[in-house]
Amino acid sequence: MDIEADLIEFKVPVENNKTLFVWNILPKFSEAEIYNSVDEVFSKYGALYSVRVCRNAAVAEPGYYAIVKFYSAAQASKAQVTTNGKGIFQESPLKVRLCTKQNTTFQQRFTYLKSAKCQELANYYLGFNGWSNRIVTLKDISQTDEQENKDPALGTQTHNLKYGCVIELIFPNYGVCCRGVGVAEELFENDTDPLARLMKRGQVQKLAKERAMSDAFQKVLFVVLGNGKVAVECRFDPDQIVPDEELGSLIQVNDISWNQFEQGGEDDDILSELSFNVTHLQ
Repeated sequence: MDIEADLIEFKVPVENNKTLFVWNILPKFSEAEIYNSVDEVFSKYGALYSVRVCRNAAVAEPGYYAIVKFYSAAQASKAQVTTNGKGIFQESPLKVRLCTKQNTTFQQRFTYLKSAKCQELANYYLGFNGWSNRIVTLKDISQTDEQENKDPALGTQTHNLKYGCVIELIFPNYGVCCRGVGVAEELFENDTDPLARLMKRGQVQKLAKERAMSDAFQKVLFVVLGNGKVAVECRFDPDQIVPDEELGSLIQVNDISWNQFEQGGEDDDILSELSFNVTHLQ
């Protein structure tokens, strides 16, 4: 007999079949209470990327609705079937539907999961001891393109502070590992206070490490079997394997542009992602 499997990728879930729309929530609860109740109920079916609670439009009856995003389409489907038409945390039944329509431009956009979300998802499936990470290298690469930049508006000289990092993810129970690269940079004025400059250096180092971890997790795939067991796969090109002593040069020539990562962040208002016809649903 075949065992069903679900694939979990470390990407922001944007697909319709991973998003639930929950409405008919009574107005007697506060938004915080509704958030906690919705999160508690739906997290039992799988890892959640996000939960949003919003008031109904002024033209609708008083109350709330919630938007729940799963990483897994199978888990979202199971949650929808199980919870639809049931009160769960209130007397009257809730209506739960899979998303039927999303903004077409957003639908094509797959953004990186930030480091914190990646770690949260890995811990959900593997536990805190199921994986680890190590910094292979963290290098100041400012000198590679160090040059004075003059701000014409302020008439000040600035320098570019840049760090590159390589992080390795290790999954000991599965015998696999993979690496990611992250680069972060920041401009600072020549006359910046030494303490402020030191703090800025620490911030840039931290950001480079977070980006490297996020990049590494993009190569990881969890295969969740129907019996609850999890397999871990790491996707990588054997030609990209580089000895540790050569990684410093690798960072310098693979200076990744993270503009899209920053601009397509995870905190975009989810209401702009979805285009529900509430009247039709009701």
